[in-house]
Amino acid sequence: MTTAQPTKIGIILGSTRPGRRGEAVAHWIVEQSAGYPSVVDGSVTVELLDVAAFDLSLLSEPTIPGAANRKYENPATRTWGAAIDALDGFIFVTPEYNHSVPAALKNAFDVIYPEWGHKALGLVSYGADGGVRAVEHWRAIAANAHLMAVRGQVSLGLFTDWDGDTFTPSERRDGELRSLFDHVVSVTNALAPLRA
Repeated sequence: MTTAQPTKIGIILGSTRPGRRGEAVAHWIVEQSAGYPSVVDGSVTVELLDVAAFDLSLLSEPTIPGAANRKYENPATRTWGAAIDALDGFIFVTPEYNHSVPAALKNAFDVIYPEWGHKALGLVSYGADGGVRAVEHWRAIAANAHLMAVRGQVSLGLFTDWDGDTFTPSERRDGELRSLFDHVVSVTNALAPLRA
């Protein structure tokens, strides 16, 4: 009897700024998801990927990622591409910078291409207004790479979900995250035949 491989969800920490608030958010997602039934029973695994740890140069690949067919020249790009390729779906932890997406995460997205295809994306954003403009931009960006953003989102407000520099998510955030996570897993599994 064959055992099915677990669905692998990557939590992508998208800010590289010193003192970034996203680090606490990403760890909160990992901690919360550890108690979800699909993670407890082993049918889903969660992995935290920090964009800062990959040291990706700004669009350093001479070949357009869509044409490179996963054969990147830069070792950092190859390492990043392999890490993304190994995952089935994602939750981006994204700040909103200047009414849009953070440059570091956008570059990490743009430097590879086929690795994103036919996977699901959940968005957890933060900012003065909950990062909602970044989320709307991510939905359009993700669609171009055949990455399907689920409808729900978690939008964390700097004035409502932090006490100074300490992340203190509102009570309702746990339920919002659980719903987002479940949708990412279900859409990821529904897209599995397209990835095969």
